Amino acid sequence: MTDRSPAARKPIRTAITDEDGIDFAIIELFFFAYRDFTSDPDQILADYGFGRAHHRVLHFVNRRPGLTVAELLDVLKITKQSLARVLKQLIDTDHIVQLQGPRDRRQRELYPTARGRALALALARPQSRRIRAALEDSGTNERASIERFLEAMVNPELRAQIDIVPAKISGKSHGDH
Repeated sequence: MTDRSPAARKPIRTAITDEDGIDFAIIELFFFAYRDFTSDPDQILADYGFGRAHHRVLHFVNRRPGLTVAELLDVLKITKQSLARVLKQLIDTDHIVQLQGPRDRRQRELYPTARGRALALALARPQSRRIRAALEDSGTNERASIERFLEAMVNPELRAQIDIVPAKISGKSHGDH
């Protein structure tokens, strides 16, 4: 129940601070970094009538061709209904194809098409440039430390999903330069 008393509705005119041990500076940096990290792909996606969910699906299907719908749901942590809408659009526009699993015909495997691969690369290029520039601008050569930090931000029980991404294909493992 909401407190509707006059005291509860009185405006607070001071900014929230780190007084409770909350690191608002880092939180705010994450907000700004995420905003800018996603801005270039957002502009590209808008030309297709797509959004960030489309981007995430394209990213993971291109990183793990043959990924099943169930695995993708587990990685993205979205509802089946949300994924179905996005997946239908990507299939209808020939960015992704869906094939029956070889062992279980109920299983649906997802693969990028040439068009889907091209879009995934177009979305990743500006993000890669931004990361490279940020590493250079920050004066750090400690890519491994940054990767460890970002990995530590992922819930411990979900970190195994990071290792599923095919680092072996590119010849890089987490922490490689």
